[in-house]
Amino acid sequence: MEARMNGRLKILVVGATGSIGRLVVEQAIRRGHAVRALVRSASKARELAREAESVIGDLTRPETLSGAVEGIDSVVFTHGSDGGGKADSESVDYGGVRNILAALGSRTARIALMTAIGVTNRNSSYNKSTEVHDWKRRSERLVRASGLAYTVVRPGWFDYNAPDELKLVFLQGDKRHTGTPKDGVISRRQIAQVLIGSLSSENAVGKTFELIATKGSAQEDLEPLFKMLDADGKGSLDAIHDPANQPLDGELQKVRDDLDSISTLLR
Repeated sequence: MEARMNGRLKILVVGATGSIGRLVVEQAIRRGHAVRALVRSASKARELAREAESVIGDLTRPETLSGAVEGIDSVVFTHGSDGGGKADSESVDYGGVRNILAALGSRTARIALMTAIGVTNRNSSYNKSTEVHDWKRRSERLVRASGLAYTVVRPGWFDYNAPDELKLVFLQGDKRHTGTPKDGVISRRQIAQVLIGSLSSENAVGKTFELIATKGSAQEDLEPLFKMLDADGKGSLDAIHDPANQPLDGELQKVRDDLDSISTLLR
């Protein structure tokens, strides 16, 4: 696409009116990209920067999404079910990704998906009550199954960092499972910067990582951080170094059907 060739992307932001999505919209515009924001109503659209194009649609209603993906070459997912329980974890955290990927059809798009640090921790009381980690992890698998170029970012606790904690650290293996800010902290603004930065980086393709910040100054250049990461295994549904504690042969049949459908549709 011409936009990609000259460095200017046409980015669909999913979850655009959320606390991170708004910053993603701002960051993308600041970098000179064209932004399309998926919103649920015209009133929601008024919350965004005027430079952003808004399209009304509902992640849980596939028939409303065709206009959202038309002409885009990148998608940033920052949406979340926001404590809606098991049903919303499935329909929003997972279903939203499935429905956007299905709407893309045979189109090619670069994907940046935000999930969460601790997403592989299935035994926490939080996951047992909401299943949000399980469904977010399934959404990651859909993105990998699609065959599209992707980056999966798993941020730590939002805005729990002190003013001098801005040095970005990328981790892999999802080993921090306290379910508290001890697992790692990161500012919302830096999450947005990393998500948008990943879209233009070849070093970020096919990589999954946890994102936190430690004491120190923010790095201007993200390329060394992306480059040092290990890529997910070719053809693998799971992130490299992740624990094998959600086996595919034990998955719900509808999830396996979705994986087959997305894999067939987009390749």
